[in-house]
Amino acid sequence: MKITDFLSMDDVFLLDNVKNKFEIYEKVFPKFIEIENNAKIERNILINKIEARGNECSFVIKEGFAIPHARFEKIEKPILKFCFVKNGVEFEKGKICHIIFIFITPSKEPTTHLQIMAKTLNLFKKEDITIMINSASNSKEIFDLIAKEEKTGTIGFSNISKESIFGELETSINGLSTDESLKRIKETGKNVLKKKKETSQIIKFLKNMLSLFAILLWVGGGLCFIPGVDMPQLGWAIFMVIIINAIFSFWQEYKAEKAVEALQKMIPNKSVVLRDGEKKEIDSSELVYGDIIFFEEGDIVTADARMIETFDMKVNNSMLTGESRAIYKTAESISTDSYFLWTELPNMVFAGTSVSAGSGKAVVVGTGMTTEVGKIASITQSLKKDLSPLQKEMKRAVNTITIISISLGILFFFLGKALGGLSYIGAFIFTIGITVANIPEGLLPTLSLALAMGVTRMAKRNVLIKELSSVETLGSASVICTDKTGTLTTNKINVCKLFINNQIFNISGENYNPLGDFTNEKGEIIDNKFLISQEIFKTFFNVAVLCNNSTLISPKSDKDNWNISGDPTEAALLVLAVKLGIDISTLKNSNKRTYHFPFESIRKMMSTESESETGNKFIFTKGAPLETVDKCKFIAENDRIRALTPNDKENIKNLNDKFASEGLRVLAFAYKKLDTGQESITEKEEAEKDLIFVGITGMIDPHRAEVPAAVKECKKAGIKIFMITGDYGLTARAIAYNIGLIDKLDNCNIINGMELSTMEDSQLKKLLASDKPVLFSRMEPIQKMRIATCAKEMGEVVAVTGDGVNDAIALKSADIGIAMGNDASAAAKEAASMIVLDGNFASIVYAIEEGRAVYANIRRFVTYIFSSNVPELIPFILFVMLKIPLPLTVMQILAIDLGTDLIPALALGVEKAEPGIMNKPPRKRTEKLIDSKLFLRSYLFLGIIETTLCMIAYYFAYFTNGWKIGTPMPNSGYVYMLATTMSLAGIVASQIGNIHCCRTDRKSVFQVGLFSNKLASIGILSEILLIFLFIYTPFFQKIFGLVPLRVIDWLLLITFPIIIISIEELRKLFMRKYNNNNYS
Repeated sequence: MKITDFLSMDDVFLLDNVKNKFEIYEKVFPKFIEIENNAKIERNILINKIEARGNECSFVIKEGFAIPHARFEKIEKPILKFCFVKNGVEFEKGKICHIIFIFITPSKEPTTHLQIMAKTLNLFKKEDITIMINSASNSKEIFDLIAKEEKTGTIGFSNISKESIFGELETSINGLSTDESLKRIKETGKNVLKKKKETSQIIKFLKNMLSLFAILLWVGGGLCFIPGVDMPQLGWAIFMVIIINAIFSFWQEYKAEKAVEALQKMIPNKSVVLRDGEKKEIDSSELVYGDIIFFEEGDIVTADARMIETFDMKVNNSMLTGESRAIYKTAESISTDSYFLWTELPNMVFAGTSVSAGSGKAVVVGTGMTTEVGKIASITQSLKKDLSPLQKEMKRAVNTITIISISLGILFFFLGKALGGLSYIGAFIFTIGITVANIPEGLLPTLSLALAMGVTRMAKRNVLIKELSSVETLGSASVICTDKTGTLTTNKINVCKLFINNQIFNISGENYNPLGDFTNEKGEIIDNKFLISQEIFKTFFNVAVLCNNSTLISPKSDKDNWNISGDPTEAALLVLAVKLGIDISTLKNSNKRTYHFPFESIRKMMSTESESETGNKFIFTKGAPLETVDKCKFIAENDRIRALTPNDKENIKNLNDKFASEGLRVLAFAYKKLDTGQESITEKEEAEKDLIFVGITGMIDPHRAEVPAAVKECKKAGIKIFMITGDYGLTARAIAYNIGLIDKLDNCNIINGMELSTMEDSQLKKLLASDKPVLFSRMEPIQKMRIATCAKEMGEVVAVTGDGVNDAIALKSADIGIAMGNDASAAAKEAASMIVLDGNFASIVYAIEEGRAVYANIRRFVTYIFSSNVPELIPFILFVMLKIPLPLTVMQILAIDLGTDLIPALALGVEKAEPGIMNKPPRKRTEKLIDSKLFLRSYLFLGIIETTLCMIAYYFAYFTNGWKIGTPMPNSGYVYMLATTMSLAGIVASQIGNIHCCRTDRKSVFQVGLFSNKLASIGILSEILLIFLFIYTPFFQKIFGLVPLRVIDWLLLITFPIIIISIEELRKLFMRKYNNNNYS
């Protein structure tokens, strides 16, 4: 949220000689103000609202600056006005103000109200801003100044005290009354996520029945029932084609939009609140702003709220940030010079996040669609899913084929009438034949079945596809925007470095298994017993284990793995202790915790007080190195304690920077012993001073073992990878280097969320187009979507990975959204097109290879199907031009398109990819599925060969039955039916050879193996069985107008596959010899 989202240049005023604040109101507000439903109110009503709020609190927040404000139920969007009064005005008694920032917000949007207030406090408490405003000469300069400050991204959200929150939300520590809560529900609505009304699935299905392609067939099929035409079998067959294609089109496009329901399921049904001064359990849907709500460990937060009490409370914000670290929450005020995003505020919790430890109490500030998760739901619903590249291509191809079919049908209607001497009915039947011959009726069913088979193969590799077209879309991906944590890394943190006693030790091991070696900087393994015998190591592990709230869970059986409960960072310290042979249970039991100062993001440390069995009390502290060292006065070294020098501090700082540059999470450890008999220290300032520095750990979330090879494969395939993480830039850079995403640590651009917010889209696109790798750190959800959208606008096919609710927006805006891991949030899974169950980046790369193979296979079976269109079409042309009996009937065409061709075409959909498929660049968005190369090969090469063979078979039937050239050719009876049967069988025989022709583009089919594709063999067998069924069973003979073939006929037909394969093999040999393009 930015102030300039609601403040325009027209809302900025430079005033002089103003007598009082009411004169300011009159100058900045028009006499009548537009409110909801296009109604208007007098400005005095608004002024009275502001004054009423002013009677409850002071608007003057510092000398010379006032923020008069109010909430008003009748406005639909915030109203902001900025005034600079040169001579000043007495805003409150004795308080002269020059800067007056006025804002009124809708009552039903308390979150927006608080965000504007928090942003305003942070912006105008900066002294340099007020100085520059004082020197401004006009309102434009002031507006540009505010816009510039916001654009730099340095303006976060300032602190609002608990007392101010209560005042702004008109509530108290005792909560609301039942009557007031009912009044607020009427105003804001229930605490639920609302779903926008969608087109019904029935309407979507009917649209597929009324496409241009379908309308053409509806008309043609209907005309078959007209008296004189009398072809009801053909009419019903055409109607079946329409229904089959509509079903497959609908299935391909169908996707149940359940993202909002998935988000709503994250919100529990019950919440505990204060109502009428009593603690009550209510339906979460009845929560309203101003409610006092209670949280316990394990609870899911049910609304956005500001903490007012916390007891060691930690919240897992991963559903919003994507990072799995639990964050300590505080009820304390925040320093106004701290920079925080709204979702990072330490005293705020958000709907859908979970309480992983401790407890607390908060005041609700946002419910329903005004919560952060509600905003995500709103954006997710508003995003319209584009057609995939394949869907666009198929739509274009079908429309093109339809237009060509209509054009040819009309042309040949008149040719048939004019040149062929046909009657109107005869010409019309001829037109239907031309149209049906041109339309590949089996294309869409074959396409859907081939994609479905790709889905099945991917499922065996932990990739679940939700949308059929996603199989091919992923194959054309040119950009992958990927998370870091859990996708590129294991999300299992290990301590890999330990600095203690002026030495750095490297620690091996993986996951949470407490096995590993300690080695010194020379690589020598150090005996564990020797290390633990040293007093300084004992002290370090006392701090690491006792200042720790996590648990290490040992496996119950040999099949189980070590696991953790609690914060992964803290658990890594316990794993480290067990690696050294420390019994952590004994250590904890022999040291009783007597006090606890929880971690706070402002303080950046955590401390505990423990009492040993001998009665000794210690303060143990761990935290960020620089902040921890500032609390230290001494350092432990060589089993002695000495004063901490400035040089020591500089060395620790340098070591912290070194570890951080390697992508490690760094923690420092310190302690102090209390005097004998000393009471427990209850003030953290007193507890955390004069500490003794012990050591530093470097922790890493290691990359998955398979990822480097997968990244290398992506580079080879011409796919750009953009890492987009909520983690810090140095950590992202180290992981990128380790997995091979960057070749040098200094050879990349690291852009954080703040920097991205200052960029124009043109600058971002230039950055994305650069050859220099780009890493994005500390990103917000909307920024992830922006990166994906800009890449799409550049013509890239964009895949985006994610697992949290925060990722749902980007997942839906991408060409293909990939939900990572079976544990991904329901919202992410619903927004995504596919789910990678193991959450492994390497699985995505496999899926890309599979997608490329699918696309290549689609071109194969399109070539196969189109090849048979030519021998179906040309006989109709010869029928008119040469006045020969029609060599092929319309019903026989349908027998090929929806019968004999179906399984062989499907077999081409599972053909293994030719070598080198991942060595070529991704397919461009502009590249057509049906290009000139495919058209020439299918229509003018393979199609012409098949047509020639088909007509040879046709004339062979006449010649072998006594017909001579120059004599009339029978157009009915046995000889004619034998000729059409031979035409049909000739096409089928040619297609048996053609399936082997289409299996490869350049490579010889004999190198691949004639029988290596088992489904192709089954397809050929199905063609033979179907043609025998059609020819030799009376039922099908009657439908298709066929007669049994003779032995001599079959002897001719069996040569057709050999002929077409031989000619195609010569073409491929020529291509291999004279065209060295490996990707043709």
